[in-house]
Amino acid sequence: MDYGLLLILLIVSALYASVGHGGASGYLAIMALYGFSPDVMKPTALVLNLFVAGVSFIHFYRNGYFKPGLFSWFVITSIPAAFVGGMIDLDPYIYRKVLGVLLIFAVLRMLGVFGKMQKETQSPSRVLAMFVGLCIGFFSGIIGIGGGILLSPVILLLGWADVKQTAAISALFIWINSLAGLAGDYSNGLELSTQILPLIVVTICGGFLGSYLGSFRFNEVRLRQALSFVLALACLKLILM
Repeated sequence: MDYGLLLILLIVSALYASVGHGGASGYLAIMALYGFSPDVMKPTALVLNLFVAGVSFIHFYRNGYFKPGLFSWFVITSIPAAFVGGMIDLDPYIYRKVLGVLLIFAVLRMLGVFGKMQKETQSPSRVLAMFVGLCIGFFSGIIGIGGGILLSPVILLLGWADVKQTAAISALFIWINSLAGLAGDYSNGLELSTQILPLIVVTICGGFLGSYLGSFRFNEVRLRQALSFVLALACLKLILM
């Protein structure tokens, strides 16, 4: 196993976990650079998501940031949508480019380019939240990500939760959608290699460190900066690869 690959995965998982993400978009980019075959990349990214997002959720949950009411409206529609998306074997090239462009606007908005974001949170529209969960779940299942990279900016831009609450919701959302996406892959004859075990170990370590810093040490400003950086990395990955 390439030690450079393991080190990069450790850093990426820590960075993504600090904002409640599993890191699938980052893992896909790294695996592409290291020449992993496409049929291995998608399920591997989802498996790593399960472990990193799970560790991240535990840290944010223990610190009291989880909002189960808001989370439930997203996940009701995202689970079946992610399962269906995981069954679809399409070239995700167009989806990646479109999502990358959309995320650019989300990053700029979070950085205050289009004006400052509101600080007060407001009650979400249940119908809109269910529709958001449906769309994100479906696209996540197709591409092979948990969906947090899409859900986080939506929650923050609509003012439905603060940064740390968003991280907690995104972490569990990613975990469940990754599991649903894997179930869809499994129905198509998914097989995982034992070579994934070292990748799981290093990403768990990175996830533990990153989520601890994000949930216990980082303040709102620092966490928002970290999230903007993570989203910017995802934009580059989606557009350029």
